Amino acid sequence: MTRQARAVRLGPRSLMALVLVSAVGVIAFTWPFLAPPTSTLNAHAQDAPWLFAGLLVLLVAVVAATISESGLGAKAVAMLGVLAATGAALRPIGAGTAGIEPMFFLMVLSGRVLGPGFGFVLGSITMFASALLTGGVGPWMPFQMLSMAWFTMGAGLLPGPDRLRGRTELALLAVYGFLAAFAYGTAMNMQGWPFLDPDSTTIALDPEASVPENLARFITYCLATSLGWDLGRAVVTVVLTLTLGPAVLRALRRATRRAAFETAVTFDRR
Repeated sequence: MTRQARAVRLGPRSLMALVLVSAVGVIAFTWPFLAPPTSTLNAHAQDAPWLFAGLLVLLVAVVAATISESGLGAKAVAMLGVLAATGAALRPIGAGTAGIEPMFFLMVLSGRVLGPGFGFVLGSITMFASALLTGGVGPWMPFQMLSMAWFTMGAGLLPGPDRLRGRTELALLAVYGFLAAFAYGTAMNMQGWPFLDPDSTTIALDPEASVPENLARFITYCLATSLGWDLGRAVVTVVLTLTLGPAVLRALRRATRRAAFETAVTFDRR
């Protein structure tokens, strides 16, 4: 089996940057469960997501720049632009209605073929472009960018990129897409949940409650507000992966071989 070329090779600096932004991202998503009741962060529950959003967008930019130094050449940039534009154009098709979001299956297949480094950059840029396209710019956008970056990068970390093919690979990608679609929805719920007014609902974050109590509130919030959308997103991702996956995977692998990302571009002097 020929080893699949990768558009981006992750070096030590890129890995360190990814670990850093992921660690800060985990804190940004889970701070309601990490901050003790006496923390000053809880006193500014409505402000904290905005502060984390500003930090995340800067960190994602730093990671993208670091990865670009590790081999995001002209051919990879061209591929990145085409896939990001396609993904951004796919998002408004369902406008998120009942979880009909076909862009997710493309992110899964692209991350699988082009690797985790390219996947991280592709996921974040695609979500940024789609937010501009749909007018979905707000404090949630950096969280969407990071969540989609993780989503796409995870597909690139799945086992057997050079060995698994056919139905086995499609089944693996379908299972990953199904589970990751729920993970994406849960992560975005964690971003929006702290905005709820605790005086208006019993499922909002309560700074005075214990972690188990707030966890129960959060689970109830997910079940009541997004379960249908997350399930729809997961099912659509699985259906498109199983039906269109073989053709898209072949096209991506053919384009990757022809691009020869690991071969430097040279110009002959005449």
